[in-house]
Amino acid sequence: MYRNIFDTHAHYDDRRFDEDRAELLSSLFGGSVSGIINCGCDLKSSLETVALTEKYPNLYGAVGVHPHEAEETTQEDLEKIKELYKKEKIVAVGEIGLDYFYDFSPREKQIEIFRRQLVTANELNLPVIIHDRDAHEDTLTILKELKPKGVVHCFSGSAEMAREILKLGLYIGIGGAVTFKNARKPVEVVEMLPLDRLLLETDAPYMTPVPFRGKRCDSSHIAYTAEKIAEIKGMDVQELIDKCAENAKALFGI
Repeated sequence: MYRNIFDTHAHYDDRRFDEDRAELLSSLFGGSVSGIINCGCDLKSSLETVALTEKYPNLYGAVGVHPHEAEETTQEDLEKIKELYKKEKIVAVGEIGLDYFYDFSPREKQIEIFRRQLVTANELNLPVIIHDRDAHEDTLTILKELKPKGVVHCFSGSAEMAREILKLGLYIGIGGAVTFKNARKPVEVVEMLPLDRLLLETDAPYMTPVPFRGKRCDSSHIAYTAEKIAEIKGMDVQELIDKCAENAKALFGI
């Protein structure tokens, strides 16, 4: 069994964990997982994230507004979330960004909320956790303008875009998609990605890697993602896991 797995992106406040959350997290931290960052998506999930960080010593939090929730987010919500950054174990602004695949919120509203949260992150000197789905051009333009530190999570862009992200000093998060049968872009990105800019993640309960695709994901499944990345990189799996844990602690100040 591998050790020292650091999952830089999960959603253990999700209702799919309601039946066994405490048991699962206890078993993960008692086994291969050394750290988890739980990511909020709106005020409610951000508050739930804070509660989880207070219960589990090795669980840290990011709080923010996901692009899906941008339209419904009020100024009061943003102010309440900003207060949460004072909490000791809240280490990032996230999950924030743009999603032009689902377009659950108008694009102009997504951009407004994204930009406002990037400004907050820069003011507070906090890293950001960025969601970018089918919005590569606008995401990159805004990142070049505001220059936050952080990670583009569940990276779905090309190797060319990855190079632009790296030029900005950002990290790239790789999850279960790299194990999928028809994964081409993720493999190409991993091939060119320097080890010191790579983070491992699950997006639990989503994006479950092969061979468990279609089932609920949890942080232990990073082992399968790490095995695939190590295969692409031609390196030892535990060495990769340890380096990614080191990267996570460096970025998030843990």
